Amino acid sequence: MPDASRRNESSRQAILAAAFELVGEVGYAKLSIEGIAARAGVGKQTIYRWWPSKGAVLLDAFLMLSEGDGSGLPDTGDLEADLKTVLRATVQELTDERFDLTMRALSSEIMHDPELARMYSERLDEPVRELKKERLRKAVEAGQLSDVDLDVAVDVIWGPVTVRWMQRGPLTVEFADQVVETALSGLRP
Repeated sequence: MPDASRRNESSRQAILAAAFELVGEVGYAKLSIEGIAARAGVGKQTIYRWWPSKGAVLLDAFLMLSEGDGSGLPDTGDLEADLKTVLRATVQELTDERFDLTMRALSSEIMHDPELARMYSERLDEPVRELKKERLRKAVEAGQLSDVDLDVAVDVIWGPVTVRWMQRGPLTVEFADQVVETALSGLRP
């Protein structure tokens, strides 16, 4: 008899991969639980047993693709270099079509679905924000930054990249570097 947990994990992976592929092919508006189920080779009831909506499936698909080690931001002792590394990686992720399409779909759906917004905040936004604040907290302790409101500092550093991405403006590593340099000129002691 096959192991049920292995079968469940196999089905889960197939569903997440199907959702990710389909959103790239048909867009979020035409993405459906029926389409995901058909592509994954599972029944709709299997999807609804694990997720409340197609947005929730897509959030898990995105989380699966973007899984990192969760160890935090780089801390080489050079805050500017570390932030440039992180913002450059953010730019690369946002300009990667696989991430871009999914993040745009999620961003749109989060605006209209309070439950998905809560899930996104708890599972992705808040944990990542805490990692950013922890790196900045260490920089404050090391005297590399003024004693600032860390939430505001995170917004000052990452906000411009997010805004430019949302407006479909040019996102380059040069822009990321300029954002870091400008932000730090106002945040340093």
